[in-house]
Amino acid sequence: MRLPDTAHTSHPWRIHALTPDFRLEDVWELPTPGGPDDLERLVRQMVTGEGRFSGATRALFALRWKIGELLGWDRPDTGVGVRVETLRNRLPADLRAAPPAPDPVAVPLTSVYLTDTEWAAELANKTVHTVMHIGWVPDSAGGHHGQLAVLVKPNGLFGRAYMAAIRPFRHLIVDPALIRLIGRGWQRSAA
Repeated sequence: MRLPDTAHTSHPWRIHALTPDFRLEDVWELPTPGGPDDLERLVRQMVTGEGRFSGATRALFALRWKIGELLGWDRPDTGVGVRVETLRNRLPADLRAAPPAPDPVAVPLTSVYLTDTEWAAELANKTVHTVMHIGWVPDSAGGHHGQLAVLVKPNGLFGRAYMAAIRPFRHLIVDPALIRLIGRGWQRSAA
């Protein structure tokens, strides 16, 4: 379920200090009911890339990666550490000293930090520098669940136009499919 921005901005997440030049694109509640110490389980699930998207979502991703390949959007010289500085360079000493979570295998994200309540991973290409932030939040039933926030820093006018063009597809197809995929993986791992 899509949440209001305040679901992310009202938490004292450490990501806020690292991303003042990013904007919050959206926030989603993840169907991952658990206990207070289950964030690491969710991160493990997400970095292994288990599960498959539906045909329509797979087709959109395939189209995006093909266009990106043809237009050079995803070349190595457009990524983290080349076109943009990694957010790991902005980490305070305690987070910098902590070992990062493993990087996801199914998507080109790089982990930035992991705490007992937050995980952040980043990606950059010619269009945008983006952060996927997973927060582990208490719920009204006394349990906890994941919350996904997407923060973006578009690369100029082209990046802003790109983000505007893909927003309807993300909100109507890609993000809901991702949320369902995460939920199915969570249910499987609980069984």
